[in-house]
Amino acid sequence: MSSFAQGGIILAMAMVLFLTGMPIAFALAITAILSIVIFLGPDQFDLFGKMVFDSMNDFGLLAIPLFVLMGNLFGGSTASKQLFEAGEAWLSRVKGGLAMSSVLASAIFAALTGASAATAAAIGRVAIPEMATRGYSSRIATGAVAAGGTLGILIPPSVTLILYGIAAEQSIGQLFAGGIIPGIVITAMFCIWIFIATRMEERRASRPDVLPHHGARKVTARLYSWPDRFVSLAKVVPFALLVFAVLFVLYRGIATPSEAAAVGVVLVMALIGIGYRGLRGKDLIKVLLETTNQSTMILLITCFSAVIAVVLSYLRIPQDLATLVTDLDMNKWVVMLIINVILLVMGCFLPPVSIIVMVTPVLLPVILTLGFDPIWFGVLMTINMEMGLITPPVGLNLYVIKGIAPDIPLKEVLIGALPYVGILALALVLFSVFPEIITWLPEKLYSSGVATGG
Repeated sequence: MSSFAQGGIILAMAMVLFLTGMPIAFALAITAILSIVIFLGPDQFDLFGKMVFDSMNDFGLLAIPLFVLMGNLFGGSTASKQLFEAGEAWLSRVKGGLAMSSVLASAIFAALTGASAATAAAIGRVAIPEMATRGYSSRIATGAVAAGGTLGILIPPSVTLILYGIAAEQSIGQLFAGGIIPGIVITAMFCIWIFIATRMEERRASRPDVLPHHGARKVTARLYSWPDRFVSLAKVVPFALLVFAVLFVLYRGIATPSEAAAVGVVLVMALIGIGYRGLRGKDLIKVLLETTNQSTMILLITCFSAVIAVVLSYLRIPQDLATLVTDLDMNKWVVMLIINVILLVMGCFLPPVSIIVMVTPVLLPVILTLGFDPIWFGVLMTINMEMGLITPPVGLNLYVIKGIAPDIPLKEVLIGALPYVGILALALVLFSVFPEIITWLPEKLYSSGVATGG
């Protein structure tokens, strides 16, 4: 049996188990066990335990629960409200300013948490009701928050980039640096679309023969004085300094990603406890329990996906795939387009964590064979995962938004998020045509000696 046929059987087993509705981690575990028994032999079953241990025996993975804890501490505090109010104060006079402020708040919150669902939930709880009272349609309100939440896996620190760095054996510090400028560019693209969409809705609403969208009416803006704006900005400065501190100790080689995450947790607890007093004893226990649950699930998905990746490597599927691509002599951009379509389809059904860990070892030899930069590809892969988060049928952020705004029909959430899928696709094209947008900062930091570790 060819290696590709064996890989097809493993993929089919995984998809069947996913469709049963069982937790992703358990479906991956069963797939890993069956793959070992069927293709390596029942006498090799003891390899499962060894592979699980080896995949978890990595100090770099400690960064994941620490960054998750850092994000949950912010999520349980008043940080999201402070960020949203600051954005509103500065953008209140701009068309769609309130929706833009939710995207900007999401971008900053993403830099504090590294998690998309947490970002969408934290900002959405504050932003969606506020936008509803100001006359924004459900489509603009929910679309902005759902799309803004996707920035959580791109803007550093990012759990997805950490996992890619471990799976691809690339510098996590360089991956973090590679995500900064694309994160800023995509945030700006989101805001431009909000401005356009708001103008379109205003013109649509002025036509007497057209019914307004769900929840839409005349948009009103709250007026802020300049002192109010600077006061709101002062409340955001500590968050920016915190992100800078975490990235500084990482890029300067003062700390590893795990140690930088630990620094971030300590600073977050000090900031929230002293400056914002947003967490009490009961709230802190809740945050710790949520962190334990989320981290455990992420790490289980990671280790079982890694076992499948090792089995695929034993079967020489990545190597044979790279050889096949070389023999076909296809244009490398055609191959990249095919890879992105496959990732998008997978992202519609699976969480980014499992895709990154399971697919990276398979695709990396192909990427290197074609001459693509692995840091550049890691960022592109993450943007593709962003698209999956707001693409049905299993777009996680869509259901997070539906959960915090149950009165808004899911159809409205889907329609509101759909344009942002196109924007992210446009971003993929932009970063492919101009890869320097991703690679310039990592190369600049590490070639100049500004960054020495990570």
